[in-house]
Amino acid sequence: MIARLLSSRGPIVAILLLAVALALPFLSDSTYLRHLMILVFIYGIVAASWDVTLGYTGIFNFAHTAFFGLGVYATGLLAKLGGLDPWASMLLGSVLVAGIAALVAWPVVRLQGIYVVLVTFAFSQLALQFVISQSDLTGGTQGLVRIPTIQLPGYNFLRDYKLGYYYVGLALLGLSVLGLQILVRSDFGLSLRALRDNEDYARARGIPVARQRLKALVASAFVAGLAGGFYAVYLRVASPEVFSFATTSLILSMVLVGGVGTLWGPVLAAVVLTLGSEALANVRGLDEGRHMLVAVAMILALRFLPGGLISALLPRRGAPDRAARPTVQGPTTP
Repeated sequence: MIARLLSSRGPIVAILLLAVALALPFLSDSTYLRHLMILVFIYGIVAASWDVTLGYTGIFNFAHTAFFGLGVYATGLLAKLGGLDPWASMLLGSVLVAGIAALVAWPVVRLQGIYVVLVTFAFSQLALQFVISQSDLTGGTQGLVRIPTIQLPGYNFLRDYKLGYYYVGLALLGLSVLGLQILVRSDFGLSLRALRDNEDYARARGIPVARQRLKALVASAFVAGLAGGFYAVYLRVASPEVFSFATTSLILSMVLVGGVGTLWGPVLAAVVLTLGSEALANVRGLDEGRHMLVAVAMILALRFLPGGLISALLPRRGAPDRAARPTVQGPTTP
């Protein structure tokens, strides 16, 4: 087994990418590049956690970016209005988001296909309208500003040219994806894939359908809420744009283009789409149409790399994992 792991390309690629990520701030002192990479880390966390429900569980959950947005506001409110330490606000905000996800998931796990899409999309719109309507608390359409940022003894995150934020974001990305990887490779993760591939067979084998899906949604929401908390303390702003369809489509594109059911694929797509879009924005004459060019590139990637961008680096042996696709079926009972 050890020899097989050593001969695999996966660990080698992971080590090389980690080395590049650790050394990047010293290879370039560009504050703008560090800012873009911090956004890559945040989007990568959200996309990878979404892949747990979409790629491994087979639930087309459109509420995932709403959990991200709720994490932004929960952390911002706890830190600014509640006076809680920003580190503790990020953690407690993630727990609150996980609790909200449990309430939302309770009816969702009993549905399938288009019904899941409709209910979760309705929740995301409800969350947006709630944030806008509670202007005395959330700032309404203006959002929250001057959110307290994270601190370490003897270190100032506001005067280090984003170096501290960079490594905190990188650490959160690594720990989040590692934790999700352990989750999907556990017996629990195997049960999720069994439910995704053949629900009737999994039910016959004694796997509790509703309970396993509920756990998957809560776990992925916790990670998305953590990413939202870091987003809030980094930008020091919480605005309704985090609930927008543009944010949802961007992160969903990262999941689909990177490779559904891979975890690291969405992270790779977060790097490519974020940096690629910004590079096009700096090309004279392409600023207006860069989103169209990115959309064309996504279509080509999905056409010629159905396994996602990650399949170009790490081709799978044997049959590829089945991608999750919503099917139009009626509601079921656990």
